[in-house]
Amino acid sequence: MPKIKTKKSVSKRFKVTPRKKILRRASTQNHFNARNRGVETLAKRRDKTISPADRKDIKRLIPYH
Repeated sequence: MPKIKTKKSVSKRFKVTPRKKILRRASTQNHFNARNRGVETLAKRRDKTISPADRKDIKRLIPYH
């Protein structure tokens, strides 16, 4: 059986934790953040977890994580 190739774009966007949760970066974080409330800014610094519906697809694209 040949090895399964990893989708590099997916491996750069998502991180798999030791307990197999998949994390992503918060969206709309790049600029225009001065107008946001402090709570929003702090929330954008944290990584978000992926919904269980999308988890299966992402795990297939990064097979060796």
